[in-house]
Amino acid sequence: MEWGILLIAGLFEVAWAIGLKYTEGFTRLWPSIGTAVAMILSVVLLGIAMKGIPVGTAYAIWTGIGTVGAVILGIVLFNEPANVGRLLCLGLILAGIAGLKLSA
Repeated sequence: MEWGILLIAGLFEVAWAIGLKYTEGFTRLWPSIGTAVAMILSVVLLGIAMKGIPVGTAYAIWTGIGTVGAVILGIVLFNEPANVGRLLCLGLILAGIAGLKLSA
């Protein structure tokens, strides 16, 4: 159960990271509200997941999900570079997430 909650928390982290771009420095009301809600949900769900997952593992996986998701959406939504180096680094992050999950 905690792993599913952690995954959802990570997805909300992606949402608020991408949402920050749409807030334009928190000058746009609705994107700012959506981003703030996603931030709160992400942290609350992370805290709930930590009831059954060690803090270091949960936090690393949460940030890893956020990092990978933000980079992928940055490539798709904002035409950020998708060069070999960036994709290899994403692969390393994914390998680290999988390693932490398997060793927990």
